[in-house]
Amino acid sequence: MPFKKIESEKLASAVVRQIEDLILQGILRPGERLPSERELSERFGVSRPSLREAVAELQKSGLLCTKAGSGIFVADVLGSAFSPALIRLFSSNEQALFDYISFRRDLEGLAAERAATYGSDTDLKVVDTLFAQMEAAHAKRNPAEEAQIDAQFHMAIIEASHNVVMIHMMRAMFDLLAEGVFYNRAIMFRNRTTRVRLLDQHRAMNAALQERDPVAARAAVAGHMDFVDHEMSVIRRAERNEATALLRLSHNDER
Repeated sequence: MPFKKIESEKLASAVVRQIEDLILQGILRPGERLPSERELSERFGVSRPSLREAVAELQKSGLLCTKAGSGIFVADVLGSAFSPALIRLFSSNEQALFDYISFRRDLEGLAAERAATYGSDTDLKVVDTLFAQMEAAHAKRNPAEEAQIDAQFHMAIIEASHNVVMIHMMRAMFDLLAEGVFYNRAIMFRNRTTRVRLLDQHRAMNAALQERDPVAARAAVAGHMDFVDHEMSVIRRAERNEATALLRLSHNDER
């Protein structure tokens, strides 16, 4: 018969399982510092030897890392999603930019649809709070702050989808955007008219989510990303025209 005796789970294994789940759900994030050993053992209600055993196992599996004199951190488990060579290609290839926007349009549309359906009341409250912060930054005419909140707003929607694969995939993509691999988000918020339209688009996304309307939520994301695509096309065209004008000016000066 395929039955085995029931054995109580080791405390260290229970700690491992809980930390793994927190990382998988995106609650513990790459690079995040864990509390001290004493605090962790108290929170888990386990002895320090059991905690050390759990941490050692998580280090061995590559999920945690120790920095001398600093403590225990969640490993950069997203860092290996793209090789440095591929990231360099992304940053130098214009097609990659528009493929990235298209990818976000499809994936974030699905995430918004799922968030409207499966997101908890707390998830939607987080989204609503971030939109209120975006409105406040807009009123202060602070494009840099508005751009920063924009990223948090989009990630909150993705997290509200409760799809762990999507959460980690999109977090990796947003990390590349934060590093300026595809484009500088702050550029989008410098133009006053563009900022007003972006705020309206985020308002539509938030409203659809608060009303738990998955169709409207997906459509609002699509409309927003189509606008980003158009604006980036305009910006890139202007950059090319300026580069050509500078070449022409330089050539004329040499005559």
